[in-house]
Amino acid sequence: MDTRLLVWLCTIAALSRTRSPAAAAGRSCADTRQVYSEKGYSTSTAPVTQISGEHLRLCPQDYTCCSSQMEETLSLQSERDFLKAIEDNSQFLLTTFTQRHRRFDEFFRELIDLSEKSMNQMFTKTYGRLFTQNTHVFQELFVELRRYYSGGSVSLTEVFSDFWSGLVERVFSLVNPQYQFSDDYLECVSKHTEQLQPFGDVPRKLRVQVSRAFIAARALSQGLAFGRDTVNTATKLTADSECVRGLMRQWYCPLCRGLPFLRPCHSLCLNVMKGCLANQAELDTEWNNFIDALYLVSEKLEGPFNFELAADSISVKVSEAIMHMQENSVSISSKVFQGCGNPRPAPARNKRSPNESGGNRKPFRTYTPEEKPTTAAGTNLDRLVTELKERLRPMRGFWVSLPHTICNDERMAADVTNEDRCWNGQTRGRYLPDVTGNGLASQINNPEVEVDIARPDVKTKQLIVDLRVVTNKLKHAERGQDMNFIDSEEGSGSGGGDHDERYSDDWPGYGPHSPPYSKPPRNPVSNPAKPPRGRERNGSKWSRNNGHGRVRSSATSVCLHTSSLVRLLSLQFVLTVAPLWR
Repeated sequence: MDTRLLVWLCTIAALSRTRSPAAAAGRSCADTRQVYSEKGYSTSTAPVTQISGEHLRLCPQDYTCCSSQMEETLSLQSERDFLKAIEDNSQFLLTTFTQRHRRFDEFFRELIDLSEKSMNQMFTKTYGRLFTQNTHVFQELFVELRRYYSGGSVSLTEVFSDFWSGLVERVFSLVNPQYQFSDDYLECVSKHTEQLQPFGDVPRKLRVQVSRAFIAARALSQGLAFGRDTVNTATKLTADSECVRGLMRQWYCPLCRGLPFLRPCHSLCLNVMKGCLANQAELDTEWNNFIDALYLVSEKLEGPFNFELAADSISVKVSEAIMHMQENSVSISSKVFQGCGNPRPAPARNKRSPNESGGNRKPFRTYTPEEKPTTAAGTNLDRLVTELKERLRPMRGFWVSLPHTICNDERMAADVTNEDRCWNGQTRGRYLPDVTGNGLASQINNPEVEVDIARPDVKTKQLIVDLRVVTNKLKHAERGQDMNFIDSEEGSGSGGGDHDERYSDDWPGYGPHSPPYSKPPRNPVSNPAKPPRGRERNGSKWSRNNGHGRVRSSATSVCLHTSSLVRLLSLQFVLTVAPLWR
């Protein structure tokens, strides 16, 4: 009796689970119609009750609440949902690169402007007309620095070489007002600048410091813009037919089955996403290298390659160089006269008044922190770099983690703990296949999306190449090297030969992040003097800018100097000279 009762109960239970075709066909599609209508679609083609599913191409051909038109509409909707999910989850990257690039770019450009403004103000107060009559020398320096930062094909080594050559001609004439110098004579002086070193070691230090800072700043700015463009390109994709099939099967086939609130199993979602995003996952290695390189360059900018300190030091270093040449003008002039010949004496001229000669010049000084203008970015470099580094860290591994990020959204897939009450691609139940690995090659066994692993995406391949190129530039910038001029400037600050040197004594506030100062000894044998730079015979470009010739007339000489300095420098055996520009 008990046995018969047990068999009877099991039979009843089995029959209760098996729906007859008639019962299945009569099941209501009200929930499906409501959800379909809420998405903005007309329910005119939506069945009221379930119908046979032989017409379905993507979903299981069981009894369904979807017509052919509904299935087509929902497949397109699944693609839009997929692209929207990618856009939403990559927004952090896009926003970070866009905003950080804008803020750094504004900051760097503002610092260049402030550096030039500071020099103009301080030199005008300190040197008066002597500076204003020669401003084009300094203006050209900043024009070239801006052009370099903006991406121009500019050699920073040549920029500074031209600047010091133009400056040595001006200062040499100023400290020797009793002579008249021809164009050829000043060309001779300029050609021997390397051997004379009239400005001491200041030109080399300034070139190295400013070059490193500008190389790193430009590389970071360009890198952030490239990151923005890369995210834009990588996320603007079109799902192929196999991807759309997988998307439809996981997100909208439950709706057609009459189970509109059933989410796909987490593992099912991962397999679909990994198949659809297989090409994007190929970016992972080069993307991580790119992010790491950006991070390292940003660190250098707040340490040894500090752009704020470099821009702020230009006027100070130039003043130091001028004073060095003035203090050593007698010995420098003696060497020049020996090498280039004795110049012609200048005819005597009337004395200038103290006001004209700059007799009321104020002591040279830099801005105090309270006086220093704020930048357009409204912040300082340390804060900008700190904020950037905080945002770069979570960007590593973005492309391989994107499937997980999408599937972890409760709107996209069931929770990973809900393995038995989710859509497995056919019905409600556990999803059994394994989750595939990352990247194109791993999709050979993907059960949800058929991926042609033999045909990598052309756009993705180009992005990988571009990432390698930009990363290489960033790595060189992190070492103080400009890739575009490594071969032509070996041994220069922008070429890389000085990248092991540190000048902590030249950087107030160099900071605790910098390595100990350890300047290697100079080896005269291994570091021969650079051959003299060739110059055009038609005169210095600094003088030609305003259309004037380069022959220094006696009137020009006398109008630039005080009578007391003329008398002092006329003594050939004087040992020291009163600093003219101080």
